[in-house]
Amino acid sequence: MAQLSDIEIAQSVKPRPITEVAASLGIAEDDLIPYGRDKAKVDYNVLKREPESPSKLVLVTAINPTPAGEGKTTTTIGLTDALRRMGKNAVCALREPSLGPVFGIKGGAAGGGYAQVIPMEDINLHFTGDFHAIGAANNLLAAMIDNHIKQGNELGIDPRRITWHRCVDMNDRQLRHVVDGLGGVANGVPREDSYDITVASEVMAVLCLSSSIHDLKERLGRMVVAYTYDRQPVTASDLHAQGAMAALLKDALKPNLVQSLEGTPAFVHGGPFANIAHGCNSVMATRMAMHYGDITVTEAGFGADLGAEKFMDIKCRMAGLEPDAVVIVATVRALKYNGGVAKADLGQENLQALEAGIPNLLRHVGNITDVFGLPAVVAINRFPTDTEAELQLIEDKCHELGVNVCLSEVWAKGGEGGLDLAQEVLRLVQQPKHFSYAYETGASVVDAIDAVARRVYHADGVDFTPAATKQLKQLDQQGFGNLPVCIAKTQYSFTDDQHRLGAPEGFRITVRDVHVAAGAGFVVAMTGAIMTMPGLPKHPAAERIDVDDEGRITGLF
Repeated sequence: MAQLSDIEIAQSVKPRPITEVAASLGIAEDDLIPYGRDKAKVDYNVLKREPESPSKLVLVTAINPTPAGEGKTTTTIGLTDALRRMGKNAVCALREPSLGPVFGIKGGAAGGGYAQVIPMEDINLHFTGDFHAIGAANNLLAAMIDNHIKQGNELGIDPRRITWHRCVDMNDRQLRHVVDGLGGVANGVPREDSYDITVASEVMAVLCLSSSIHDLKERLGRMVVAYTYDRQPVTASDLHAQGAMAALLKDALKPNLVQSLEGTPAFVHGGPFANIAHGCNSVMATRMAMHYGDITVTEAGFGADLGAEKFMDIKCRMAGLEPDAVVIVATVRALKYNGGVAKADLGQENLQALEAGIPNLLRHVGNITDVFGLPAVVAINRFPTDTEAELQLIEDKCHELGVNVCLSEVWAKGGEGGLDLAQEVLRLVQQPKHFSYAYETGASVVDAIDAVARRVYHADGVDFTPAATKQLKQLDQQGFGNLPVCIAKTQYSFTDDQHRLGAPEGFRITVRDVHVAAGAGFVVAMTGAIMTMPGLPKHPAAERIDVDDEGRITGLF
């Protein structure tokens, strides 16, 4: 029998009515805003009306991935399914997929195999319109900046120093650098401009870190969008834009409720990338999952050097959260990739390359346990091409160093394939923890970047280009010199060079650009060749996606 694709598996399951899923959590009908029969938004005001409930918080992260992704979302969903099979009131909190990877190289982000959230097609495409609202709010602000200049420029904005970019939720390298405002006086002021993918917009970060509509408006108003001719910052509130932007975002701020293939409740909300942004679902969704569940399982993007670090140092710091345990997802494929095997050859047994890649896993484990002080377990996400010899080698090497390991087969078996992992997670959340950040709150931006580079990446230090040094001095003068940092870095390596795999040593990180995201509340440091607008591959996934006369979508992962 031919193996079913992810979308075929998802389409074979009849979802429970979303009202039934909500009722299982105790969500009142008046607090539910259905979007059809199988998805809904939940009014965030429930968090103000009802007392907070104690809940254990479990973070799922991973080693450095291959370009295809290695299953954090799948593991998160399958683990939550397994916990519910064991009688626990478990809820998961996930990020929303971006259209860029869906139509690009990575595919969807609703899980895989028999550990998915549904409706898979909707979640991977337009869903409830959150990303469209974020893009509209972002681009409204961009339009108001250029209109202000056209209408007399009372604030004295220097068109050469506009830092706010337009955005679109698509991989479109053609838009990385553009010139607009052409065609004469009536069409605006000509200037260089650029586009980011929507997940890199500061509006996305603001929405994901906001705790209320009031907080949302305040954060939007603080966003720095340009500088004047005398180099003073101009904010969205200077343009009186935050109210209209919040009006566009009022429904997008409400977390989305869906379910897994097994009917497990899942909040799917927000979706910043972890390589160019902070990589976590919304604070609102995490709090809502913790409010209605006794144990919440959430994820952070890419490897633990990116998503987990930002989860701890940005999200937990700002929201006052403390995780109780961490699951580090590893795969035979990813470890062989880190051991030097080409992507096309990852399905072939190679014990030598696998052993060479294992230090990457051990470094991530050490970071979680030693830097952040949290109990951890390695979940080996099994793929059909994995051999018993390869799986045994990973387990043996981890046990030699006292690292807990569980085989996860949730892709093939759903919650049943995650029962061993769930049992270990239940043990870990009762263990003592000594949670700490990679750097102290209030540390200078330079010290924070250096701490992450040395303690998490294991670099020898950080070099700042002359441009970055100048930007740091300016940010310090403007009062932004002690914010947390969001380091934009390749996901494939601990270094800022995507080709240095494994657990490299003897390297330094180069920061080439630094800018403030004052609304989000952090400073962004750009390293290496990282870009905020990806491009499509030679043969994008979009070439294989189609819809038939009955509206049934095919080829979506």
